[in-house]
Amino acid sequence: MAHTDHRTMRRALRREIAGTIGLLTDAQDFRAMRRYRSFVFEDHTTYLRHVEAFLRVRAAQGGHTTVALFDPEEYAAFCARTGLEPDAAASRARFTAELAGAGPALPYDGRPLTELVPALVDEAVRQATWEYASTLLARLGPCAACGEDIGRAAFARAAGLLVRVLDTAPPGNRHLVCSVSTAPETLLAALRADDQDGDGPPDDTTRLDEAEALEFTTVLALGLATRSPGGLVMRTTAPGTPDRVYGWRLRGDGLHPLTAAEVFDAYCTDIESGDLVAPESGVDYTTPPDLGDEGPTPPHRH
Repeated sequence: MAHTDHRTMRRALRREIAGTIGLLTDAQDFRAMRRYRSFVFEDHTTYLRHVEAFLRVRAAQGGHTTVALFDPEEYAAFCARTGLEPDAAASRARFTAELAGAGPALPYDGRPLTELVPALVDEAVRQATWEYASTLLARLGPCAACGEDIGRAAFARAAGLLVRVLDTAPPGNRHLVCSVSTAPETLLAALRADDQDGDGPPDDTTRLDEAEALEFTTVLALGLATRSPGGLVMRTTAPGTPDRVYGWRLRGDGLHPLTAAEVFDAYCTDIESGDLVAPESGVDYTTPPDLGDEGPTPPHRH
């Protein structure tokens, strides 16, 4: 009887423990780990199949598992920095534990890996974009004329602009994309803002993902602070009405409305090839509403 009680308590404790698994999402990263003899998997497809089976078992037992993006180069650097032996499962577990708090990670929610992996990669891109934009903003330093921190002032202005963009939008679910042309590549940030729950009617609560909102505001702030070319486009969706698409061009330290024709051209052009794409039916390409008071003005850039 006591033995049974012990097993029951241990099963209960396993359900209380949150775990993290470091996932090698592509074949190239998998091949990089094959140089370690302690890494026993030989085929990436087989490896993913076993990972998915493990995640399903953990979920069925009531366990919570976080899936983190495992980068072999970052792992090697971690081992060199901490003095750990890289060819050891314990070292990989230690690195994975670090990822749970700092690296790109998502909770396992029962989705197949074919859906979870792209979402995890997108999360990694979002985090890298935010870190890069934040670093560039911090490097701008103070305004030579007034001494105010340019990056902080630009972030405050970007936050005010985002509030105005959302406040003036029609009811429904909104999807925003901000692009800023920087060297060596264009930064993109996306944000979903919903004011309806599923198929229900709109309400007065705007639902935002905090991490998405932070990244979006940071990228917009970078464009404003550096006066870089860029734009902001919004698509609104509501039951019983056509989708509406409109946007603004980043100009100076503010947003300049795009014409309906400019929005149409932007939406109906392939970003990579430049080829025309057939417009969607049931979509209105239109001019944006007046933003009115756009919030605080950032310090002058000299």
